[in-house]
Amino acid sequence: MGTTPKSSKALPIALTVIILILAATTLGVLLFLANQPVQTRGLPTLVAIDPLEPDSSQWGLNFPNQYTSFLKMRENAARTEFGGSQPYQKVDADPRLKRLFAGNAFSKDYKEDRGHVYSLQDVRETQRVNEKTPGTCYSCKTANAPQLWAEMGPVAFAKTPFKDLGQRIDQPIGCANCHEAGTMRLIVTNPALEAALKEQGKDWRTFTRQEMRTVVCANCHVEYYFAGEEKVLTFPWDHGVKVEAIEQYYNELGFSDWKHAETAAPMIKMQHPEYELYTADSTHYKAGVACADCHMPYVRDGAVKYSSHNVHSPLLNPQQACGACHTNVDYVVARVGLIQRQVAVTMSASEDALVAAIDAIVAASQNPNADPALLEEARQLHRAAQLRWDFIAAENSMGFHNPEEALRILAASIDLARQAQLKALQAVSTGALQARR
Repeated sequence: MGTTPKSSKALPIALTVIILILAATTLGVLLFLANQPVQTRGLPTLVAIDPLEPDSSQWGLNFPNQYTSFLKMRENAARTEFGGSQPYQKVDADPRLKRLFAGNAFSKDYKEDRGHVYSLQDVRETQRVNEKTPGTCYSCKTANAPQLWAEMGPVAFAKTPFKDLGQRIDQPIGCANCHEAGTMRLIVTNPALEAALKEQGKDWRTFTRQEMRTVVCANCHVEYYFAGEEKVLTFPWDHGVKVEAIEQYYNELGFSDWKHAETAAPMIKMQHPEYELYTADSTHYKAGVACADCHMPYVRDGAVKYSSHNVHSPLLNPQQACGACHTNVDYVVARVGLIQRQVAVTMSASEDALVAAIDAIVAASQNPNADPALLEEARQLHRAAQLRWDFIAAENSMGFHNPEEALRILAASIDLARQAQLKALQAVSTGALQARR
């Protein structure tokens, strides 16, 4: 009397065990999903995103962590030793740039780049834009570009005047520049990149996701030029991405961006070739490290793991950016500083050599007896030397993306600049001898 049957005692124990198993299984599944890259999680989305939707806030409804981190670039005005996001005027910080870019708009306005959220504002405020500027200049400044390329085609997009095309553009760089709506996979959106890869026999659709975490950056962070009367955006990669291959491409085409106002040399203005320098057999690239690993490292919000979209220098968050691979972050930061300072000193020596070459060519040009053939050789050497210097100066890592290659290129720039200087002196001396005969 008053005893409970054994079967009734076993029932709550069994239920408890079942509940614990279900809870553990559910937790395991949630943790597994949370640790997957965002693009591959099998979770339902809240809203459907239209293909090529330029407004990143719409994507943010489904991916609030990524979008919130993206908006943090609005507050990121930090400056590192050799870069960052503070828009200081480079021609004021280094007056030699005014002479190096004489005759080019960069001699008047060359501000440090800010984050992606400011891309549209900055391109509209720069003094390098005028009434002759083509719509091509919007190619890497707005998330409206992929949609407009699809609607207009790259030729019509490019030849539309900057001011007119701007009336259809209201978004800075955003989600649509790198992602496919619906699947969130990383994609090539720039027709110029698609064409350049195809010319090299490559199909980005066969690349791994890790490879794409670098390739999508090449939608914008590359050297380019405006081809033909239509000013179509084109990457000079037919012979490869090393500086000599790019130089060969331009020389065969007979292309120049402007004539130097002092030397009359046909010059090339390099444009942020981060992808080219990094993929030219750099240590990190060969190790399989992607751009996003350092500039968009994985972070956590509770149990959720996602790639930060607050894109900036890894030196601003080295523990996250470098700590995933390197145990001694303090050593890494110090090492980066040492490398960048070495590149900066060498780059400054290259600028000095270029200024000396400009002085010598100007002096020779003013001498009526200067040998014209030798003077033209000096101009071509000036072009080659400055192209190499600018390849590193315009690249946004002060050489760290590929230190050995950066120093090799700058050494060649110094050598060519001194050759240009000597060739100009030779033009004067040779001309003087010929005049005496």
